Amino acid sequence: MTKKRKNQKTKKPKAKNLKLKIKRAVCEEILCAGFGGQGIMFMGKLLAEAGLAGGLAVTWMPSYGAEVRGGTAYSMTKVSEKEIASPIVANPDILIVMNKPSLIKYEGKLKDGGLLISNRSLVGNFPKRKGIKIVNIPMTEIAYSLGDIRCANMVAIGALAKRSKMLSIRNIANTLKEIFKDKEELFARNKKALEKGYKT
Repeated sequence: MTKKRKNQKTKKPKAKNLKLKIKRAVCEEILCAGFGGQGIMFMGKLLAEAGLAGGLAVTWMPSYGAEVRGGTAYSMTKVSEKEIASPIVANPDILIVMNKPSLIKYEGKLKDGGLLISNRSLVGNFPKRKGIKIVNIPMTEIAYSLGDIRCANMVAIGALAKRSKMLSIRNIANTLKEIFKDKEELFARNKKALEKGYKT
C-alpha cells in the first residue's frame, strides 16, 4: 500500500481543446449557357425539378427576350439543403457552355475551383483558365451519333450528374421520364444521351 507524501501535488488532466465542427449547408449554383434552340431553358428547369424530387430547396431563373434570339441564352439554377435567399447566380459553382460565345462570356464568372463543362464540338480549343476543373467533351458529336443533335444538352447534364454533390443521375432520369411520360421514344433518346454524358 503506497502513501502519498505531504505537499505532493496531484496532477490534473489537461483540458483538451475541443473544436466544434460546423457543418455548412451544401449548395450548388449552376449556370447553363448556349445559343437559343440548344435547350438551355430545359436544362435549367430539369435540374431544378430533379433537385426538388430529391427533397432539396431549388430556384430556377431562365432568360428571355432579345438575348435569346440569335445571341447567348442562359438559365440559372440553385439547389440547396436550406432555403435560398435569391435566385441570381452571379458566380456559379458549375458552368455549362454549349458554344464558344458562351465560354467567352461566362468563363470568367465561374468560381475558383469551380467546374466547367464545355461542348468541344462547338467550343473548339480546350479552355485555358487555371484553378478550375474542366470537362471538355464533344456533346454535339455524341448526340449526332445517337440520331438527334438536340440531345446534346442531355449529354451535358449527364456529365454534370457524375460530378455534382447534390444531383443524382437517378433523380434526373426519373424527372426526365415524368416530363416525357407521353413521349416514350423521345424519353429513350434523351436518356441514352444522359447516360453517355455520365460515362465521360
